[in-house]
Order: sequence, then C-alpha cells, then structure tokens
Amino acid sequence: MSNSDYRRCPDDGRPEYAFIGRSNVGKSSLINMLTHNKGLAKTSVKPGKTQLINHFLINNEWYLVDLPGYGYARISKTAREKWQRMITDYMLRREQLVNVFVLVDSRIPPQAIDLEFINFLGRNGIPMSIVFTKIDKQNQREVAATVNSYKRVLNEDWEELPYMLLTSSVSQYGRDQLLDYIDQINAQLKSPQDPPGE
Repeated sequence: MSNSDYRRCPDDGRPEYAFIGRSNVGKSSLINMLTHNKGLAKTSVKPGKTQLINHFLINNEWYLVDLPGYGYARISKTAREKWQRMITDYMLRREQLVNVFVLVDSRIPPQAIDLEFINFLGRNGIPMSIVFTKIDKQNQREVAATVNSYKRVLNEDWEELPYMLLTSSVSQYGRDQLLDYIDQINAQLKSPQDPPGE
C-alpha cells in the first residue's frame, strides 16, 4: 500500500518500522536484501525514486515502511516541501510507528543533514536506530572510524546513544541482526520485558 497521507495508511494496528535516509544511501537495496525480494523497493541511479509512504506487510505480523529520502536532489522546492511535510506528519502522528531506522553511508563522516534528522527524532521522543550501509565498500577500521565519529558527535547531546547496526546489501551482513532486533521489539510489544538489543 502506498499513500501520501499518514491517515490513509493501514489501520489494522500492526507495528510499523520505517526506513529512511539521504538519497543514494542504499535504502532500496537494503529493503530488498532484508526481504529477499530484489524487486520490492525500486532502486534507481537517479535519487528520489521513493515519493510516497510505502507499506510492505512482513510475515503477516509487521509493516516495513519505505519513506522518501530527506536529502533531495534535483526536485522542485514545492515537491521538497510536500515530501518534508508528509514525512514529518508520519513521524509525529503515526501511532503504529514503533521504530525509525535512519540509514547513513558508512563511508561518509557525520553530515549535518543526517545529524539534524537524528536529533529531530530524539527531540520528539521517536524511537530510532542508526543503520550504517555499504560496509563492504571499505575495511573494518574505516567503518569503525565512521561509527565512532557518530558516537562522538551524538554524545554531545544524547544521554543514551541510539542502537547502531552495520549492514551490507551486497554481502547481506547485518540482515539477521536487524531482523532479530525487530523480532525482539515485536516480542516486547506483546509482553514487555528488557529493552531490545541488550
């Protein structure tokens, strides 16, 4: 199901896990890797392929939500403002939203646009995790340096850092960890216990 308004999204009460990131962060490839479906999310060399709130029902239990990126390239100011309003409304008002996975490129040091979005979620108390993509493109030390840079910057404002995961759509690294994390949250929703990821 695809919509431009959070009020027209599925109303069956199932938990929703949103995936969002800057253009060209590898979001569609990650979603296709997680679901083992190469054609599920549309991949494109041209940024801005995702333009709606897209719900995919997983195992009849939860929704994977594919959102438009927040680093817009070559689109009109009107379209940019429309997307931003659509995403903000979804984030702030969607009761079924359980967690937002913010995707960042593991090859790039912390960018202002990513930090602004992460801090926006934090200020509004929206549960979120950071997913580092494309870790196959560099060595472990370089990936660790990027992760540590994010931790260092976020530690300036955050009392507790968000959960962080490393992924590669090419090698499928991190797939099981991410899906297990979602399973833990779903299990906790059914019977509250310890926070997931611990």
